[in-house]
Amino acid sequence: MTAGRWAISSWRRPVVAAAAGALPVLAFPEPNWWWSAPVALVPWLLLIRTAPTGRRAALDGWCGGFGLMLTAHHWLLPSLHVFTPVLAALLGALWAPWGALARRLLTGAPSARRAVAALLALPSGWLMIELVRSWQGLGGPWAMLGASQWQTAPALALASVGGVWLLSFLLVCVNTAVTLLLVVGSARRVAAAALAVVAVAAASAWAWAPRPAPGGTARIALVQPGVVTGEDGPERRFALEERFTREPASRGEELDLVVWGESSVGEDLATRPDLARRLTALSRDTGAPLLVNVDARRSDRPGIFKSSVLIGPQGPTGDRYDKMRLVPFGEYVPLRSMLGWATSVGRAADEDRRRGSAPVVMDAAPGLRLGPLVCFESAFPDMSRHLAAEGAGLLVVQSSTSTFQGTWAPEQHASLAALRAAETGVPTAHATLTGVSAVYDGSGRAVGPRLGTSERGVSVHTVHLAGPGATLYTTWGSWPLPCAAGVLVVLAAMAATARLRARRGR
Repeated sequence: MTAGRWAISSWRRPVVAAAAGALPVLAFPEPNWWWSAPVALVPWLLLIRTAPTGRRAALDGWCGGFGLMLTAHHWLLPSLHVFTPVLAALLGALWAPWGALARRLLTGAPSARRAVAALLALPSGWLMIELVRSWQGLGGPWAMLGASQWQTAPALALASVGGVWLLSFLLVCVNTAVTLLLVVGSARRVAAAALAVVAVAAASAWAWAPRPAPGGTARIALVQPGVVTGEDGPERRFALEERFTREPASRGEELDLVVWGESSVGEDLATRPDLARRLTALSRDTGAPLLVNVDARRSDRPGIFKSSVLIGPQGPTGDRYDKMRLVPFGEYVPLRSMLGWATSVGRAADEDRRRGSAPVVMDAAPGLRLGPLVCFESAFPDMSRHLAAEGAGLLVVQSSTSTFQGTWAPEQHASLAALRAAETGVPTAHATLTGVSAVYDGSGRAVGPRLGTSERGVSVHTVHLAGPGATLYTTWGSWPLPCAAGVLVVLAAMAATARLRARRGR
C-alpha cells in the first residue's frame, strides 16, 4: 500500500469492508444510535477511496453491502437459515458499482468539481440501490438508511417533504461531506457548504413544510395479548383479547375504535359464527367498532388470506382489506417449484397466502376514516401515501412479530409507523400481538403509552385525526427518486463527453 492509504492486507480487506458496511445498522432500533447515521458511512468510504483499483473498490462496495444487509436482517437467521447470508450476498452486490463510483470521485485529493460530483452522485446511487432492493420479492424496503431518523423532529419534517427517500439522500450526502472534510484538498470548502445547505433545508422543512389541518379527535384502544403458545393457543389468545377489550369500558372510558393485531382471529368468521357473535357483542359492550385481523382459509374463495375485518355492533360491516404485499418465505415461497425445499430447513410457509387486489379505506364511524395495513406493508411508503391520498384520517398497522421476540425486529417495525405518520401527516397506530404496540401523531411523535414485548394488556390513546390538506410527500410522491436518476444520467453524460473530447485531443 502507498503512503496515506490504510495498510490492510488483501485478505483482511473484505472483512474490514463488511464490518464498515454494518456500522449504519447501529443507528436503527435496537441499539438505536440514531445520532451515528450522519457519519456511519465514513469508515466505509475512507476504505473504498484507498482501493488500488476500481475492481477492488467494487469488491469493497459488495462486501460492505453484504455486511449491511446481513446485520440488518440477522434476526431472520432462525427462520431462513442459509437463505439469510445468501440473500445478503445477492443484495450486497448492488453496492459494487457504488463502490467503484465512490473510489473514482473520492480518491486522491478531490478537486472542487469532483467533490460536487461526489456529493450528488453518491447519494443518488444509494437511492437507486434502495429503490431496487425495495422490491417485495427481494425482501422489501427494510432498514432504509433514512428510516434510522424516525425520532428526530427535523428529519421527520423532511420526511413530509420527500419521504424516507429524501432522508436517505441527505444522510449519504452528509457522510460524503464529512469524508471530504477528512481529505486534504480544495474539496473541504465544498463539503462545508454542502453541510450548511442540508442544515438550512432541515430547518426550513421543520418551520414551513405544509401538513394536513387537524381534524377531530378519536379515542382508540390497542389490544396486545402477549405470547400465547400451545395447541389451544388461538382460543386462549381470543379470550385474552376479549378480556382486555372490555377493560376500558369497565373503567367508564369511551372509545371510538378498538384494534387487534395481525392474525388475532385464526378462523374465518363465516365458518365460525360463534366467533362473529362474540366480536359483535364486544363492539356493542364497548360502544366502538373493532378492527380484527383474520388469518384463515376463506369460505367464499380458495386459499388463505390475511384480512383486516371491521366489526360493528350489528356484526361484520362488510369492510374488509386483504393483505396485498406478502413476506417472502414467511407467507409465500418465491419460485416454490425450485425453492420449496426451504420449508424443510427453516420456517418458510407450507402454503402460499393469497394476495388482495386493492387498498381499502374504511368508514369506521362518523368522521373516522381509517386505512389498514398488515404487518410488512408498513415498510412500503407508497402504500400509506395512497391511503392518505384517498382520505384516510388514521392509518392502522396490524402486526405480529411473535417469531422474532428478543430480537431487534419488533422495535424496528414499530419505528416505521412513526415514519409513515410523518410522511403523510396522518396519525398511525401500530397494533401487535406481542409488542411493540404504539401510536404516533401526524408529526411522527409518540402519543400515549406503548406496550413493549414483555407486556400484555390494552393501551388507550387520544389522537387528532388528519383533516383537509396534505404533506408535500403525499402530493408529489417519491420525487427524490427521479431526481437522483436524472443526476446520474447527467453526470454519466458529462463524463462520456469529457472522455470523448480527450480522445479527440489526443
